[in-house]
Formats: sequence, structure tokens, C-alpha cells
Amino acid sequence: MALFGFSFPLVFLLLSCFTTLLLCNANAFPGHYHNPIQRHRHPRFASHNYRDALTKSILFFEGQRSGKLPSNQRISWRRDSGLSDGSALHVDLVGGYYDAGDNVKFGFPMAFTTTMLSWSVIEFGGLMKGELQNAKIAIRWATDYLLKATAHPGTIYVQVGDANKDHACWERPEDMDTPRSVFKIDQNTPGSEVAAETAAALAAASLVFRRSDRTYSKLLARRAISVFEFADKHRGAYSTGLRKYVCPFYCDFSGYQDELLWAAAWLQKATKNPTYLNYIQANGQILGAGEFDNTFGWDNKHVGARILLSKAFLIQKVRSLHDYKGHADSFICSIIPGASYSSAQYTPGGLLFKMNDSNMQYVTSTSFLLLSYAKYLTTARQVVNCGGTAITPKRLRAIAKRQVDYLLGDNPLKMSYMVGYGPRYPQRIHHRGSSLPSIAAHPAKIQCSSGFSVMRSQSPNPNILVGAVIGGPDQHDRFPDQRSDYEQSEPATYINAPLVGTLAYLAHSFGQM
Repeated sequence: MALFGFSFPLVFLLLSCFTTLLLCNANAFPGHYHNPIQRHRHPRFASHNYRDALTKSILFFEGQRSGKLPSNQRISWRRDSGLSDGSALHVDLVGGYYDAGDNVKFGFPMAFTTTMLSWSVIEFGGLMKGELQNAKIAIRWATDYLLKATAHPGTIYVQVGDANKDHACWERPEDMDTPRSVFKIDQNTPGSEVAAETAAALAAASLVFRRSDRTYSKLLARRAISVFEFADKHRGAYSTGLRKYVCPFYCDFSGYQDELLWAAAWLQKATKNPTYLNYIQANGQILGAGEFDNTFGWDNKHVGARILLSKAFLIQKVRSLHDYKGHADSFICSIIPGASYSSAQYTPGGLLFKMNDSNMQYVTSTSFLLLSYAKYLTTARQVVNCGGTAITPKRLRAIAKRQVDYLLGDNPLKMSYMVGYGPRYPQRIHHRGSSLPSIAAHPAKIQCSSGFSVMRSQSPNPNILVGAVIGGPDQHDRFPDQRSDYEQSEPATYINAPLVGTLAYLAHSFGQM
């Protein structure tokens, strides 16, 4: 888009610079301008209400709940659903989260969501104040379900719902009449990636509840230990034995080795048992500790494991984990624009871009890792060396903030990619419950196929899924806001989970908490 002969980004830059000039020279206009930001201890300008975004990012999880909803449910257009889940195999699998815009409960991304929500609280929960309890409730909604899914030794229930049949319908979760098939892994049908991620989730959550509920924390830790033992003993990919049910939805592309290392790192942190440190030392390289990649999400945990283990080296001074500082630095260098070895791609508007399908998950997860690593480096008084250039914690925080600001509206379209935040946000997200009339507005059942007329329409979603972060724009900063475009318009729990910690840090940094 051109404006008065200038490109839009240039005009925006000039306006931004002019605005900054006014702010920086506010005292030059006594009586005419008052800068409210000066009240805050943080010297920089907060372009967004990070506290509001934090509240909404946690609230989103209530819209994704499956099972019997509590009396204090805040997203009121949702109702009970999936109350017979598990009955197909005579087990109780009621509860947990729908991962995205459909009505299937996928255990693999649900476990990763839980791990990242827990890590958000572990690193930045002390800054959340009134939202800390809501974040813990969101975690416990998941861990209560994961405890059910792992209640029978040697078996983990990893999915409820036939995804192919579910996707053939466009119906509210409250109306589900598609098969609630239950899929499990065991020694005959192993699934080390989903089992290890579940162990990581339980171990991380045990740290969250260590002070507030020691009994629950110990239960989570004990279960994490047994689930990890199962994952490691019976090695194999769940997307092999359960391929026709889990692929292409959450097919494991990176292998299960990253999850084993990731889970061992969390168990080492949660239990302090030297067994796990020995496991990491003996198996780290075999499990891919030194592989060079810069992707962190529901499938690939290598980078997350490196950052987490580097904390043990930097903060706890575990000298045997020295190499993980180097591995973590390599990741950092790969995403710093202009740095040596940088391989990351950014859109013209400045958004980190990994892939077309749900790209925003990589934005939120990477931003969280940048802030967490900056925290560790600051404590240890260290920097990242990228080909002779020192990358400071301040630089990492600035990059993370830029990504979050883009997500919240500082982008060429001036659109927030968080539903319900800011004056302009997506109106037609790919989400069944949000797009169809609520039970209160339309008590009669909406049949399987009749909902597709709504899915294909241009009408805005009647129910606002507050806090939902969607897949986001393409590599050219374009976003069509089409409900049928699941790659760009679908929300997911694992997009929001790491964002919770990042927003808590930013809200605190700018005096909003």
C-alpha cells in the first residue's frame, strides 16, 4: 500500500519516530503535554496493555474446556461436553482441553500445552499477581485429565475422538454425535513422544503446585517418573502404530528422541534425582542435543531442552551441562536478524516466520525462550557470542517484545491476532463453538453437516473466544480472515501457553502489574 508516494511501512516508521520525538521531548511543551508513562518505573514506552492481554490469554483456556464445567466458568457461551469420554474403553476420560477449533482431545499437543503453561508460571508466575491463580487453574484442568489418562500402569490414553469423522462435521462440542473413540499406547503399540511429553507436563506442573498443594505436587511427580520410565523402556513413535488416527493431525515428524531429552530435563529439575542428570549426560548426544535446528513447538522440543538445561548450568552451576549453553547460544544466533549464522526468516512487517500452518505458535514459543534465556543470562552475567558479536539479554528482550507487539497489533494491517484484544481482531476464526450459535441462543441441536453453511459464510462469529491467538498472517503480512482457512485462522492451546509467561514479564516490566 502506498501513501503520498511512500510505502506504508515507511510512513508508519516516520510517524512512529515523530511520536517518539514528542514523548522524549514532552517537557519542552509545559502545560500542553503530560506523559503518563513517566509514572512507571520502566523508562520505555508501553505500546500495549500487556496486563489485559495476559488476562485474556489465560481466559481463552476456559473456552477450550471439555467435560463438566464449573459454576465459575467465565466464558459463559460454553456448556458441558464430552461427559461420556472414555466409556468406549470403560475408563474415565472426562475433562481436558480441545486443542484447537475442533472437538477432538489430542493428548500430544495437550501435554505440550501443559508443559508450557507450567514453564510460564515457573519462570514468571511471581509477576502475575491476580492472574497467577487463574493460570494454575488452567494448568490443573489439564493435569487432572492427564492423571486420568495415565491411571493404568503400562497404558496411556492419548486421544479421544475420531479426528477424520469429527472433521466431517461442523458442530458445537455440546452437540457432538461423532464417535468418541479412545486410542491408547502400551508396550505393544508404543508412543515414546506422547508418553515423554506427558511425563514432562506432569513434572513441570509438580513444580507449579509444590508450595500451594504439596500432596497434588507429589502425585504429579510420582506419575511423571513412572510415565517417563514407560516412555524410555518401550521406545517407538505413536504415529507409527496409530498413524491412521493421529496423522496428519499431530503426526510426529521430529522423532521421539527430543521428547525423551526434554522429559528427562524436566524430571531432573522437578526431582533433583541424579538419575536424570546421569541419563542426560549418557544419552544427550544420542537423543539429538547437538542437532542444529531453530524450531520449537508441539512437535520438536530440542531447542526447549537446550534452554532449560542451560539454566541448570548458568544458575545452578551444574558444570556437566556446559555444552547446553553452547547449544542454546547457537539457537539464539540463528534467530537474531543480521547475526552470524542467522537463518530465521521474517515478514516485511517484522514477524518471525517459520511456516504457513499456525505460524504464530513459533512466534509465541520463541519469544518465551528469548525472555527466559535473557533471565538466565542476566543472573549469570553472561551474553551470547554470535560470530564475535555480543548479543545481550536486553537485545533478546527487545526482539521478544517486538514479536508480541506485532501479534497485538503493531503490524501492517493494524490487526491484533488475539481475539478480543484491541479495536481490530479476527472476526471469523476457524472454531466450531465460536462460529455457531450458543446453546443459550439456539437450544436445539445443530446437526453434523448443517453447520457447514455457517462455516462457509462471511458472517462474524457470534461467540467471542476471548484471548484466542490464531495462526496469523502469511509471509507477506497478509491475513484474509476467512473461517475456512484453518492454517491462518484457527486458534490452538499451544499457541497461547508460552504467551502467558511472556505477557506476564512484559506487563510487569512496564508497571502494569
